[in-house]
Amino acid sequence: MMSDIANTAPRDDDEAGTDSAVAILVPRTSTAEKLLRIAVPVGMLVLGVVAWHLTVVINGIPKYILPTPADVANSLLNDWPTLLPALWVTLKITFTALALALVGGVAMAILLVQSKWIELALFPYAVILQVTPIIAIAPLLLIYAPDTQTALLICSFLVAFFPILSNMVAGLKSVDHNLLNLYDLYGASRWQTLIYLKIPAAMPYFMAGLRIGGGLALIAAVVAEFAAGSAGEGSGLAFRLLESQYRLNIPRLFAALILLTGTGIAIFGLTSFIAWLTLHRWHESAVKREN
Repeated sequence: MMSDIANTAPRDDDEAGTDSAVAILVPRTSTAEKLLRIAVPVGMLVLGVVAWHLTVVINGIPKYILPTPADVANSLLNDWPTLLPALWVTLKITFTALALALVGGVAMAILLVQSKWIELALFPYAVILQVTPIIAIAPLLLIYAPDTQTALLICSFLVAFFPILSNMVAGLKSVDHNLLNLYDLYGASRWQTLIYLKIPAAMPYFMAGLRIGGGLALIAAVVAEFAAGSAGEGSGLAFRLLESQYRLNIPRLFAALILLTGTGIAIFGLTSFIAWLTLHRWHESAVKREN
């Protein structure tokens, strides 16, 4: 790990002994380390694909049991007109559910921390919704929801909602008591304390909940569609997985699975980038060590 020292020498004698005269150590990652961070995971992926191909070819495994990577790539290209609309449906449900979970989770967390009685009254029911298997709730939602897409959206929302809620509540409660006493000493209102102290202090917890909720929203959308057994033009990738299994079109099944995996990785990368963008200038979890 290399470091650069910023030149902050005082411009005149008046600045001597002040913070402006202190050399600032700026952490810098070497080029070799940056390349290794990319080369190592890519190399492992290439080795895995090669091992997969050799295993199929050497053992003569038929395509309907385990296709080669080339078969999966051909299916991904040839079946793209079928897989793309299904991917769009899954993405729409996932991101809509995640957005609703963010708004609902943060709003309810703020409400819960305002009073211990409100928390005692509402939080147990949020826990009940979380611990109840989503596959058990899906049939009821299919009965009461106006359409299948709404039922899938509710299922995905319920799964993504609780991690955001619980992390946000923990963050809002983790504020330094000395700072709370200081705000009280200066006569800050409850909303001023919430906006200027509690919410900034809760941001690392919120970002952790965001990363968890993003992945769970995708998982719940797929599982709910499995439970609903939805089919037709408005179906997502989960139905394409089942359809490929029933037809023994295993290359398409692998192609749909790769799309789901890639979507999950993209969601995790996006939420991680948002967390880094929010925290990297001030919070220890995202700031590099100087040594």
